[in-house]
Amino acid sequence: MQTHIKIIGVLLMILAIVHVIFPSYFKWKEELKALSLINRQMMVIHTLFIAITVFLMGLLCLTSSEDLTETDFGKRISLGLGLFWTVRLIIQFFGYSSKLWKGKKFETTIHIFAIMLWSYLSIIFGLNYFG
Repeated sequence: MQTHIKIIGVLLMILAIVHVIFPSYFKWKEELKALSLINRQMMVIHTLFIAITVFLMGLLCLTSSEDLTETDFGKRISLGLGLFWTVRLIIQFFGYSSKLWKGKKFETTIHIFAIMLWSYLSIIFGLNYFG
């Protein structure tokens, strides 16, 4: 289980770093012009804090896999992380319109990859707590 937790750590840190390209990839400079200043800044700042949080989750998994798998407190943290990523998995199905990815090769690939990643995270953290 520790190996899976460490793999998750690396994956989450990579995911956090990928957030750096979001503003340019999604063309936020042009797309967000119509928003008020507060909404534009909230979009950027919240994305930054999501990236920081995901990075720190990854760092925790990478550096504390033994604690997460061997202690009661670590298992409770795993339960919380498992619930977090399970909710994220559900959002992948019901929070995003299929119009965003259906019929688009790259977007469909990312959609499927996200489903697999959120499932992996949910399952491993769940098994760590319940197993």
